[in-house]
Amino acid sequence: MNRRLLTILLVAFVIAGVCAFGVYRIVGTKMNTQSQSPTATVVAAATDLKLGTVLTQADLGVIKIAGTLPKGSVPEQQRLSLVGRGVVSDIAQGEPILDSNLAAAGSGGGLAATIPQGMRACAIRVDDIVGVSGFVTPGMRVDVLASGVPPGAPPNAGTVTTTLLQNMEVLSAGVNIQKDAEGKPVQVQVVNLLVTPDQAETLSLASSQLRIQLVLRNPLDTAVAPVAATATPALFGSIKPPTPVKVVKRVAPAPPKPKPYSMEIINGSSSSQENFGSSEGQH
Repeated sequence: MNRRLLTILLVAFVIAGVCAFGVYRIVGTKMNTQSQSPTATVVAAATDLKLGTVLTQADLGVIKIAGTLPKGSVPEQQRLSLVGRGVVSDIAQGEPILDSNLAAAGSGGGLAATIPQGMRACAIRVDDIVGVSGFVTPGMRVDVLASGVPPGAPPNAGTVTTTLLQNMEVLSAGVNIQKDAEGKPVQVQVVNLLVTPDQAETLSLASSQLRIQLVLRNPLDTAVAPVAATATPALFGSIKPPTPVKVVKRVAPAPPKPKPYSMEIINGSSSSQENFGSSEGQH
């Protein structure tokens, strides 16, 4: 074999070996650095935790995390401080429990713990259809429509539907057992919306006087746009009203005036003529 070719192959093998050794050293250094990263033990969910759950010791577990810890994570040493706090967002099993996932200490659990300061939870009764066929779940965003006859409206004004509230957050949705007029238990759909105190008054008044309809919207669509109210006659705007029929009142003709009659009176050689009115009614 040509000596020059052997020299080139030998040099290529040497260069390849040097490159492989360099790559090995770099990868090995990174692996050693990662293996030497400090780990910390934080509190995690031992089971799936649903919104409103009040934490107990059985709900709390621990996991080890290497590197940067999630913001708001709770160290294992503070595990007992979480007992009795309410969960304000769902936490999956094995997921670190963050302080933002929990209500303030002492506020308990349930729906009340999920209400931010200055806000209110207003419950309204809906049926399956009004509840957007059961698709209204916690965290969804809805618009509230109210339908009814405005006070003081003319008799033929019809029903008016208006958009009462927009971009309302659903806190909870479920079934409550209530009694009807005869005292029999019935199931009713109840939805709790997160509203301000002013909106709570508006919603309470509307739900007691009007028919409420919920309209599901995209959670990313937070725009609040003015929407004009719609009345029943506006739905039939393309239909022309019937042409009114003109009623002609016939008047009976006036009776003809009675014809006068005359009488000639002859007295000797002289004569005269007397005119009289109608002879009707005279005998």
